[in-house]
Amino acid sequence: METVERIKQQISENPILLYMKGSPKFPSCGFSAQAVQALSQCGERFAYVDILQNPEIRAELPKYANWPTFPQLWVEGELVGGCDIIMEMFREGELASLIKEAAAKHADDAEQSAE
Repeated sequence: METVERIKQQISENPILLYMKGSPKFPSCGFSAQAVQALSQCGERFAYVDILQNPEIRAELPKYANWPTFPQLWVEGELVGGCDIIMEMFREGELASLIKEAAAKHADDAEQSAE
């Protein structure tokens, strides 16, 4: 599968997806750490892709997204933005409502795939 196809599949299969450096438990940069902390405080599960372990995604995603930096938060197939936008939305209370709404829409999906 080509890298861009893989990216599209990841985005379509995960309603809340963070492309980041490292993992939520061990972020490898301060910006990714801030994004994870804000997302975690929203109280919903989210998927992530460690771009350090996926150099082809690290190279292709900025072109696909037309967004040059990481982390990148995608919610329901739409690019929300990077660390600054995530943190601003978190402070304004917008991030929690966006994340909770997306998680609620896909709660049935999660229950079905868990069976």
